[in-house]
Amino acid sequence: MSDTSLPPVERAPGAKPSLSKPSLSRRRFLNLAGVGAGAAVAVGGRSALAAPAAGAPDPNIVPVPDWTRTLGAPVNENPYGKPSVFEKDVVRREVTWLTASSQSSVSFTPLYALDSVITPNGLCFVRHHGGQAEIEPDKYRLMIHGMVDKPLVFTLEDIKRMPGRVNRAYFLECAANSGMEWRGAQLNGCQFTHGMIHNLFYTGVPLKTLLDMAGVNPKGKWVLAEGADAAVMTRSIPLEKAMKDCLVAFAMNGEALRPEQGYPVRLVVPGWEGNMWVKWLRRLKVGDQPWQQREETSKYTDLLADGRSRRFTFVMDAKSVVTSPSPQAPLKQKGPNVLSGIAWSGRGTITRVDVSLDGGRNWTTARLDGPAMPMSMTRFYLDFDWAGQELMVQSRAMDDTGYVQPTKQELRAVRGTNSIYHNNGIQTWLVRANGETENVEVG
Repeated sequence: MSDTSLPPVERAPGAKPSLSKPSLSRRRFLNLAGVGAGAAVAVGGRSALAAPAAGAPDPNIVPVPDWTRTLGAPVNENPYGKPSVFEKDVVRREVTWLTASSQSSVSFTPLYALDSVITPNGLCFVRHHGGQAEIEPDKYRLMIHGMVDKPLVFTLEDIKRMPGRVNRAYFLECAANSGMEWRGAQLNGCQFTHGMIHNLFYTGVPLKTLLDMAGVNPKGKWVLAEGADAAVMTRSIPLEKAMKDCLVAFAMNGEALRPEQGYPVRLVVPGWEGNMWVKWLRRLKVGDQPWQQREETSKYTDLLADGRSRRFTFVMDAKSVVTSPSPQAPLKQKGPNVLSGIAWSGRGTITRVDVSLDGGRNWTTARLDGPAMPMSMTRFYLDFDWAGQELMVQSRAMDDTGYVQPTKQELRAVRGTNSIYHNNGIQTWLVRANGETENVEVG
C-alpha cells in the first residue's frame, strides 16, 4: 500500500506572491506528516463532473444577455488586436527589489495563466542590462570580422533575403531563473520562481550561412557576439555551437522581433543560457580563444561550495514546473481537476514527465500533449480527482539523453548554496484544503 502522508516542508516567507524582499530568517518548518492520509487522491479517474443543482434556473442561461441584444465592436476596432478586457491581469510582472535599476532588470512571463507551449509575444519575459535599444531598421548593420577571409557588413535587408531561411521553436531561459530559490523557498508564485523563460518560433537564417560567407580561418575556435545596447552585452560562443544550430533571427512568432526582444536582429543559441542570446546583434568576431568578457567571468558563473567558480556552464538542463495548481492558480473546485505544467531541456527533447501529489513519495507519469521538439517547451497534463485534502505537488522531467531532473537537495549536495544560476531542482507546491497554494520545500 502506498504511503499517502505528506513529508515536512519549508515554506516561502510571506503569504503573497510578494514583491517585498523576504528574509531567510522568516522561514519556518511545518510538520505535515500524516496530513491527508485519510483522503486519497484519484489520479486519471473518470469521475463525472458534478450535475447542476436542482432549483431556480441559472440567471446566466435563461435571460438574453446584453451582448446578444446589441451590435458588437466593428471589425477594425483594434488594428493590431488586443486581449479581452477580462484578461487584464495576464501581464508580465517584475520584482522591484531584485535589481538596482529598471534599466538593468527583469519582468516575468505569467506561466500560471498560459497553456500550450508557445508564449504570446506580448508576454515574453524581458531582461535588460542597459535598457532597451531603439534601432532604426534602415540604419541597422551587422559586422563579421576577426579570423575570417573576408570581413563583411550586412544590412537588415541583406539578412532577410538570404537563402536558407528557417523557422524553429526554442525556449529561452535566463540562467538566473529560479535563482532566488537556491537557499530555500522564497517567491510565492511560479511566475516569479520560473517565469524567466519563454518559448517562441524564431524566423531567421543559420549563423553558419553568414560565417561561411566570410570564410572562417581554420584556427578559429570561438565567436564573440556583441549587442548594440548601452550595456554592450558581449559573450563568447564556441565555434562548434555557432556552426551547429545558432540562428540570426529577425522575427518571433511570425512578426518582427519586439524591441524588448532585440529588434531588428538577435542571436538565437538553442538550449543554452539566455544571456548568450545577444539582442540587438551588431558584431560577430571570430577568434582562437574565449574573450573572458564581464558577463562570463564576474557574472553567469556558478560559485561552488568550496569557493571555486564553474565557468562556461552553457547548457540549461532538463527542468519542469507545475503551473496549475500553483500559488497564482489555486484549486477552486473539488472533484475532477486538471494539473498542467511545462517541461524543457537544453540537452534535447522531453520524453517523460512524472508528477507527485504527496511530496515525491509516489509518482504518476503525466500525459505529454502537443509538439515535443528539441530544446523547446513540452506541455504535460494529469487528470485527477480532489476531495479537499492537502497536496504536495511536484513534477520531474526526463529527456532523450536519459537526464532526469534532480531534487534541490541533490543539486545542493554537488553545488552548495552559493550560486544564483542554473537551478533546475524539482519545485514543490503545497495545496491547502481550501485550494490556496504556496511555495514550499520538502524537509
